Amino acid sequence: MTNNLTERDEATARSGPGSEPQQPMSRSYILWLMLASFGASMAMMVPLSYGIAVRITELAPGHEEVLGYITGSAQLVYLVISPLIGIWSDRTRSRFGRRTPFLYLGTAIGLAGLVVIGLAPSLLIVGAGWVLGMTGWSIAGAALQTLQADKLPEAQRGKVSALTGLMTQIAPVLGIGVAYAVSSSTLLIFVVPGVIGALLLALFPLIKPEGSSKGLPDADHVTVKSVVTSYGFNVRKYPDFAWNWLGRFVFFVGLYFNTTFGTFFYAQRLDLPVREVAGIVATVGMIGVLAAATGALVGGFLSDKLQRRRLFVIIAALLFVAGAVAEATAWSLPQIIIGAVLMQLAIAVFATVDQAIVYAIIPERDQAGRYMAVIQFAQKIPSAVAPLIAGVVITIGAVGDVKNYTLLYLTGAVFALIGGLIILLKVKSVR
Repeated sequence: MTNNLTERDEATARSGPGSEPQQPMSRSYILWLMLASFGASMAMMVPLSYGIAVRITELAPGHEEVLGYITGSAQLVYLVISPLIGIWSDRTRSRFGRRTPFLYLGTAIGLAGLVVIGLAPSLLIVGAGWVLGMTGWSIAGAALQTLQADKLPEAQRGKVSALTGLMTQIAPVLGIGVAYAVSSSTLLIFVVPGVIGALLLALFPLIKPEGSSKGLPDADHVTVKSVVTSYGFNVRKYPDFAWNWLGRFVFFVGLYFNTTFGTFFYAQRLDLPVREVAGIVATVGMIGVLAAATGALVGGFLSDKLQRRRLFVIIAALLFVAGAVAEATAWSLPQIIIGAVLMQLAIAVFATVDQAIVYAIIPERDQAGRYMAVIQFAQKIPSAVAPLIAGVVITIGAVGDVKNYTLLYLTGAVFALIGGLIILLKVKSVR
């Protein structure tokens, strides 16, 4: 690349479909990618980890299992449409690029959904609002991840995954702090983090344009067959992609078992009203940020340096088990903090390193959007199904209002360990 090329030209050159990316991302591009990732995470995770629980407490106190039904239903809706979004994205030819239009589309839908939830008079409307919110922010987040698949060379995958992963860990913690500061207004609990996220997402393509995709070869016509096949892939032809998908799926089942009901878990174990838990969640989260930062940066940078990915995946799984056991047996704030920190560390290491694995084993790079949607199934299906199952698990052996979080957290630990072992033992083309 010559020095007189503009950033827009560099972006276009890096994003040619079907080829392995070679041109490193600039530091300024990575910085804005981090900020956009921060915004997307804040906008989606604050409602998921705090805001919707507040709404359920207001509209149907004592029925915390509804949280699983609301979040699971929204995930199922996005699962159905995500490959279609991926196909559409891969085939988009515009002066703004292939991914940028979907980043803006998702942001607009997500923000509208948060307003609906904040004003909803019933749980049915809350659920409908979260379908919009979940779908919108997921579309925006998928656009960011596909941009990384388009542009990241192998030497930067661990590092950039670490830095963007760190942002997704920090954003919910700071976002819950923001939500708690405006918790006197239910609407603001949703709108303020959403607006912050929307601004950061909107600025990213304006300051760092993706580049035009009009000059790319025309894509094949979309047929019924291509739509149907987009929901899957050839397992025999791409075994590493298949095994990594399965390991990721099983790990995320364990993760969502142990994170979906966090607000209610803290309230029960610390004997606090749900609305007052935000301060505890934010405090625990801020402590966990250090662990997340350590996990993301050490996992990403060391896996690049050592050229070893799978080792860090199993380390993450073992750390998650330790954290889940600590949480399962915790009835005091210090032990809850220990468990939360270990799990934050584990999630950061796993998310960072496995994302780098995904970028390395994408089967057909000219269809990166579709394959990124398929790999997201391994996270989205658990996020849809696990909360529904978890809502049943916490009622097993429950006494009155005291739900069985011990069983839930231990079950999650088992799933996480199995997921890590699958990737360690079965993915062969990545060390």
